[in-house]
Amino acid sequence: MIGLETRMLLRHYLKEGLSKAAIAHRLSISERTIRRLLAAGELDRDLDEPVRYGPRAPKPTKLDAFKAYLRARLEAYPELSAVRLLEEIRANGYTGGYTQVKDYVRAVRPRPVPDPVVRFETPAGHQGQVDFAEFDLPFGRRYALLVVLGYSRLLWMDFFKRQDMQTLFTGLEQAFAYFGGVPRELLFDQMKTVITADLRLLGGQLVINEEFLRFAAHWGFRPRACRAYRAQTKGKVERPIRYVRENFIYGRDFVSDVHLAEATGSWLEKANSRLHATTKEVPRLRFERDERHRLLPLAERPYQSLVLGPEAVAPTQRRIAVKVEVEKRPLSVYASVLDASTPGGT
Repeated sequence: MIGLETRMLLRHYLKEGLSKAAIAHRLSISERTIRRLLAAGELDRDLDEPVRYGPRAPKPTKLDAFKAYLRARLEAYPELSAVRLLEEIRANGYTGGYTQVKDYVRAVRPRPVPDPVVRFETPAGHQGQVDFAEFDLPFGRRYALLVVLGYSRLLWMDFFKRQDMQTLFTGLEQAFAYFGGVPRELLFDQMKTVITADLRLLGGQLVINEEFLRFAAHWGFRPRACRAYRAQTKGKVERPIRYVRENFIYGRDFVSDVHLAEATGSWLEKANSRLHATTKEVPRLRFERDERHRLLPLAERPYQSLVLGPEAVAPTQRRIAVKVEVEKRPLSVYASVLDASTPGGT
């Protein structure tokens, strides 16, 4: 490459009448280079302009004869690997290396067009989304149960030692108490404590655990489940799970379940008081304005299971205070019942 200063000297020496051999000696370039510059008109234009070079002609490669075949195969089968395609063209006479094939396949492989994301919004009071998240803490593994209202994005969360049916019942009842009501439906992932079988992809039906159906009937909501491989339908709870990992768990040291419970309550109030990135509103304010009065009323008492054993509440859990009315009768009534059940009694 001949620099601007050399070209200016070259033009000056030519005007002075020096021979090409003399100029070549002075500038330490070949006579052939001088003739090439003259033939290209490089010395006739304004030397203040930068030199513009055209694209280099591509060098022929051993892959050239097979590029049309590779493009056709990828158009028909976009997921074919470069290794598989290398085997095919080698069988047809390709003698080059793998790197050429890999780079070319990467450059021409058709890019899948992603499905447009359609944000699914639910009416106020209609839906809550539920999921568990697992965390390994210094004092053991804990499971966070999250419930988020689809309309307002109001979030409830607590940590438990187990991820079983009793934990789910306890947590949901705490969430209903926190919201002051019950959404008309709850959406779950393929949660084993809720979904016994999902045969919808095979043309069948969703099978829900009978005990959970009794719990849902007691509280008045309809259980629903995300379709398999369609996790975007529960994005309203998956995003909070990531938010919990990054904003609450990460970088904090918890020393006990009591400490975790205290931190959870404080963090939850802050999370529900922040400006939500999607709704552009504060979840707590949106809930109080539009959603609280649309929730179903709370049941008069907690659900009493005839299947599950006594509840074992972890230290992190906060119980719901529910007032249960006990029917009072005179002692004479109980005495008459006892007499009737005794052999020989009247």
